[in-house]
Amino acid sequence: MTTQIQGLRRHYTLFLLFLVSAVSLIDRQIMGIVIEPIKAEFHVSDTQIGLLTGLGFSLVYCLFAIPLGRFADRSSRRNLIGLCCAFWSTMTLLCGWVTGYWTLALARLGVAVGESGSGAASMSMIADLYPPHQRAKAISVYMLGAPMGALVGLSIGSWITYYYGWRAAFIWMAVPGLICAVLLRLSTKEPVRGAWEPVANAPAEHESLWHVLREAWACRPYLRIAIAGALLAFSSYAFSIWSTAFLVRSHGLTLKDAGAIMGLVAGPGAIIGSLSSGWLTAHLAQRDARWQLGIPIIGALLAFPLASAFALYPAGAPWLLGSLQVPKAAAFMFGMSVFGMWWMAPCYTAIAHLITPRRRATLIAVFNFGIMALGAGLGPLAVGILSDHLNALVGADALRWALVICAGGYLLASGVLLSVLTPYVRMARPVERVVAAA
Repeated sequence: MTTQIQGLRRHYTLFLLFLVSAVSLIDRQIMGIVIEPIKAEFHVSDTQIGLLTGLGFSLVYCLFAIPLGRFADRSSRRNLIGLCCAFWSTMTLLCGWVTGYWTLALARLGVAVGESGSGAASMSMIADLYPPHQRAKAISVYMLGAPMGALVGLSIGSWITYYYGWRAAFIWMAVPGLICAVLLRLSTKEPVRGAWEPVANAPAEHESLWHVLREAWACRPYLRIAIAGALLAFSSYAFSIWSTAFLVRSHGLTLKDAGAIMGLVAGPGAIIGSLSSGWLTAHLAQRDARWQLGIPIIGALLAFPLASAFALYPAGAPWLLGSLQVPKAAAFMFGMSVFGMWWMAPCYTAIAHLITPRRRATLIAVFNFGIMALGAGLGPLAVGILSDHLNALVGADALRWALVICAGGYLLASGVLLSVLTPYVRMARPVERVVAAA
């Protein structure tokens, strides 16, 4: 009976962490919905929007991510996640009351500060909640927060924006995060750190950040997985931020319909991708540890042609879903959403297998640093810059070709992961023995 209660508490904590992850994506994804009305009201360019949604946000995120990750390795992760969730939700609320581009930028930077402290601490908690052989599944459930956040942010956010304005969208999307922060703080407990790892593998509790970073730099599998994650995030963020605006410009949809299509197509696709990648990896990696990175490689190789087809498929002759006109390009977006998620849960699980408990939040924060700096930072910005510069060459198709170019990150990442398959297996074997014994 006690074991059953502990299992329920563990799953409940995972569920709340999933909700916090979903809220963070809602608050981040809402910017993709309101690009066009903000451009019209504040008279800004695609490059300025790309800077706001990409580089500016990610630089602040990166500045705070590693110190907060190190703090999470030395203090209560539950409390840190709750405080961060409450802070970024408050900043999202303030986005609805801004008076211009620069005040909006300041509020979005506040969102970045809050979100920078949540992801690594959550991953560290999940690694201590579940034994190694269950982590891929647990992390895949946590990763469902991203597509669920996208589903809510794109569909409901676009509906609120269409009928009540972009300011109302920010205000309403801030409420769930404040509720989650209170629930996490009052109804969950901090898990025992390193409960599933041999004590002999634990590093010194007070080792310096510089020492941790130096050893991470020397770890070839960790370093290359981090590089691959950054490249994959580059392409993923480029499409997630700009796809709604792309459907409006290139397929003639209203903002409401474009957001609804993205939510109904990309959201379920990403959910399927997150769950299938976690379950496939958990099953196949027990037979051959190379599948831990093999699933992300296959996903990246499939996501590239699907992303390119989505961007290049011509407008016209849409499918009708009631009164909703669905461009045929949406079929490629669905496929890209499925396979574009195949890297996240397996790569985070691989890192959890490589890192000892008291370094996890710190080095997952470093991994997130690359994802945010190159991915969230440069991905949307690169699309904006390319779109502005290609406009003189290809006119209305500028955004199409900007997206195709930025899809190249999928191919580059697959090559990086291929290069590290053997070194990863060599270092992961001790962990796999622990898995077998668990």
